[in-house]
Amino acid sequence: MSRRRRAHCPEQRARAPGAHVTGGYGPLLDAVRGVRWPARRPVGAALPGAHRSRQRGSSGEFTEYRLYRQGDDPKQLDWKLLGRSDRAFVRLTDDRNIVATWVLVDGSRSMAYPDEASALPASPPNKWSVARSLAVALAAVAHASSDPVGMLAVSEGGVTRLGARARRGAVADIARTLDALTCGGDRDIASLLSAAPPQARIVVITDLLGDLDVQVRLAAQRTAAGGIVDCVHVVAAEEVTLPAGAYLARDPEAPDVERVLTASVHVDYAARFLAFREEAARRWLAAGAGYTEARTDMALPQLVRRIVAGVGSLGASVPARER
Repeated sequence: MSRRRRAHCPEQRARAPGAHVTGGYGPLLDAVRGVRWPARRPVGAALPGAHRSRQRGSSGEFTEYRLYRQGDDPKQLDWKLLGRSDRAFVRLTDDRNIVATWVLVDGSRSMAYPDEASALPASPPNKWSVARSLAVALAAVAHASSDPVGMLAVSEGGVTRLGARARRGAVADIARTLDALTCGGDRDIASLLSAAPPQARIVVITDLLGDLDVQVRLAAQRTAAGGIVDCVHVVAAEEVTLPAGAYLARDPEAPDVERVLTASVHVDYAARFLAFREEAARRWLAAGAGYTEARTDMALPQLVRRIVAGVGSLGASVPARER
């Protein structure tokens, strides 16, 4: 094979986020092309990659000088500085490694809100649709940096697991698997946190309508062990601003729990729901995790950028024209 033909082989091209992903995710993946997702903290030793490592070595980015100590590798000496100062200094640098990224997706019954029967015309997508799109996009962004990506999802059929892989097609496998799942059941996202590998980057995509105490405790354990945890709190626009009028509300996780909502209780509901979101954000951040609120009426590319940038505040609506 000639050099010219080799240069045009697919393996030689820069990896595009989510290449060959089908199912309607193409426009979103095109919009996040070029987005990079650096780890928030140094990662453990692994194969060479894009993230700053906890290991110090002779390659990577220069960090600082340190006086030479017996046993140091002479190759790390800065000979020019030694000649100028007559003192032996070692150049310390940060190595760069990969980090396995696991996307944990909540497909419990409450994520199907609002269902097609109750959705208003021209309303935003439901929580499950947004969660799937964010999971695929975040996996594609991580995969574009040659990081292995894996997925754990809970749905009507129980727990679904795809091991972390860096090979071509890993993101497409995640997309196909999520599209085949149906929301259902009441299994909590905490079960996925328990099953996630330690010291990985874990992204939890959920509406947090579960055991928040257990979720936060497990997240704190992961961060204390050197892992990286980000919570993406999916909130339906209809949950933030209740539709006008009186209607019967039913708890999707407990269908027997019903309550009549009238205009007189809307204000109290809005205050309580805001307090819940603020408390959830505070607790996840206190556990050493990231937190981003993902409103279903926000532009998906904007949401992806907020998540990878580590934006921890409650989300604000993004005009539909930016989607």
